[in-house]
Amino acid sequence: MIIRIAHLYPDMLNLYGDRGNIITLTERMKVRGIEVYTDAVTMGKSFNSDDYDILFIGGGQDFEQDVLLDDLKKGKDKEINKAIHSGRVMLAICGGYQMLGKYYKTYDGKLLEYMGALDFYTEGKEERMIGNYAFKMKEGIEVIGFENHSGRTYLGKGVEPLGKMIKGYGNNGEDGTEGVRFLNTFGTYSHGPVLPKNPEFADLLISKAIENKYGKSELVPLNDLLESKARAQVMKLYIK
Repeated sequence: MIIRIAHLYPDMLNLYGDRGNIITLTERMKVRGIEVYTDAVTMGKSFNSDDYDILFIGGGQDFEQDVLLDDLKKGKDKEINKAIHSGRVMLAICGGYQMLGKYYKTYDGKLLEYMGALDFYTEGKEERMIGNYAFKMKEGIEVIGFENHSGRTYLGKGVEPLGKMIKGYGNNGEDGTEGVRFLNTFGTYSHGPVLPKNPEFADLLISKAIENKYGKSELVPLNDLLESKARAQVMKLYIK
């Protein structure tokens, strides 16, 4: 098996070590005998989403998101939209997650028109939502992470939240939701990075990418004893 990953803007969107998500996906596939190839899709570089099985975009600050908008609108936005609606696997973190939506309105009134690939929008506030947090996905996976964002995201029609909050703020600190989910696209505010802390979530993405390309199959179980112990400690100290 061969899985190809497109890492969008790795040089600009890598807040809190978000590239660790790529490392986790790669290592968990390699140990199972799956070949993995990752391409960096940087500013000015075009790409065809049909060439990839997984797309990843990390988080950044408002300034970086603003700078990237012009580049996105030169064709990358159409490729990302195509990937999302064709069921390709995509993981988007914080600022990258926000850019999949319709717009971001900053707390001082500036409106940033985003891709509009999915029906949601984000509004910024002066007060940031910061801390260790956890949410539960519909598969029953409890995801732990770290959030630090001033944007409040509100989901529209045709999408569902990635999960329901266990503790923390999530999308907006109001409705108990975290992230967005549509087909095989997963958007979340979880930094840290999220996948090393949550191997079940990582394997869910891998499984869906393999199913898209090769058909449904069972992943070989890995020894996640250390990860499980670390997760239990985090849940005990910071979450529950």
